[in-house]
Amino acid sequence: MNSDRPTIVVLDDYERALRRLADWSQIDRLAEVRVFHEPLRGDVLHAALAHADAIVLMRDRTPIAASLVGRLPQLKLVVFTGSRNAALDVAALAARGIPVCHTEWGPSKDTTCELTWALILAAAKRLEAHFGLMRGGDWRDSGPLAGMLAGERLGLIGLGEIGSRVARIGNAFGMQVVAWSPHLTAERAAERQAQALPLDELLATSKVVSLHLVPSAETRHLLGSARLASMRRDALLVNTSRSALIDMDALAHALAAGSPAMAALDVFDEEPLPADHPLRRLHNVVLTPHLGFVAQPVFERFAAGVVECLAAWLGGEPLPRLLRA
Repeated sequence: MNSDRPTIVVLDDYERALRRLADWSQIDRLAEVRVFHEPLRGDVLHAALAHADAIVLMRDRTPIAASLVGRLPQLKLVVFTGSRNAALDVAALAARGIPVCHTEWGPSKDTTCELTWALILAAAKRLEAHFGLMRGGDWRDSGPLAGMLAGERLGLIGLGEIGSRVARIGNAFGMQVVAWSPHLTAERAAERQAQALPLDELLATSKVVSLHLVPSAETRHLLGSARLASMRRDALLVNTSRSALIDMDALAHALAAGSPAMAALDVFDEEPLPADHPLRRLHNVVLTPHLGFVAQPVFERFAAGVVECLAAWLGGEPLPRLLRA
């Protein structure tokens, strides 16, 4: 490592996309860049960051806590992709005078809506089982017949930018769209082609329940054992938002008991999901590896934004999209 040049460490580029989707030549001329594609934790993470002058984070895949910040004496800059990072201790960085900047979002709300419907359709039409049959040379099985969405109730927990997009597609499928969020009014729901309902009624009557909230103290573990048990026995629970909205241990037990009937999940308490996690052994769950925001147009915006931030820092120029503590 050349000690005359700053060291930039890029974490969690699982997709190997950040270097591929932007021109890093200017950065490479001025700094040493090290990219880690696999998740790092504990002492291995500290060793990777110990001599870093700048850290680049892919969303909030790796938590950066105050205890870790205190062990990084050379750190001068943090850049993260997107515009929110719940796993970054911004106050600890601010106390050290370390600036934090971020990229633009890109069209991730559209991609998350698309994935939500991909999961709903995959679960409702038993696509995973049918894919396996066709690949194995079979044709049909004697398992449950596929469900039908038209005429069924779609319950949206959260009716913001993503939830509203999901609602429009639900209406196009001929579903009855209902919604709840902590501050949702009947008028606002109607503007988004949905009917506002109390949460308990939404859970008890919806065939598909899809979560689209930002977790808060009020909504953490919003769906625990009691609320999961109150859902229709044939219900499908979909989560492309954040796993903190659900008590995931309670969900695993509820699915094992067959109520709700199915879940389709893109987010988990621990990511990557451990190979021996109980959810992987259940047949009534569809799992994807946090793909909601993972799409070419989004990552192009991420890569360009990272290079922009690093180039400004290396050139002594004002940092774009500086995060305020």
